[in-house]
Amino acid sequence: MKLVYPAYFSPLEEQSGYCVTFPDLPGAVTQGNDLSEAFEMAADCAGGWLLDELEDGNSLPVPSKPQDIHIENSDDFVNLVVIDIDAYSEKYGNKAVRKNCTIPAWLNAASERAQLNFSSVLQEALIEKLRHS
Repeated sequence: MKLVYPAYFSPLEEQSGYCVTFPDLPGAVTQGNDLSEAFEMAADCAGGWLLDELEDGNSLPVPSKPQDIHIENSDDFVNLVVIDIDAYSEKYGNKAVRKNCTIPAWLNAASERAQLNFSSVLQEALIEKLRHS
């Protein structure tokens, strides 16, 4: 799912680059050393903010219309930023995904007696396996 939110771009006064804020995403602020990097950072910032909201079970804010956002300085501008939330979630999401697996009955019984958390053990094993691959 692709989401589109307006972002407010302001040139940085003492250095090159832009500060980017999102009127609809409280606290979502980032910057880039040039316009290209500012757009890249804006998509990442908004993606993180939106993914946190979704993972917390919150509804997403309705995007403002760009023409309704007041521009304070003549060098500032508003532009739409597209966020591919599915791709962002796949790359950075912490939401748990259910996986079913089959193990021998003796291993299940021994693991339960040892009060092992199956999810934790599987996650630790997968992380270790990925480190060595």
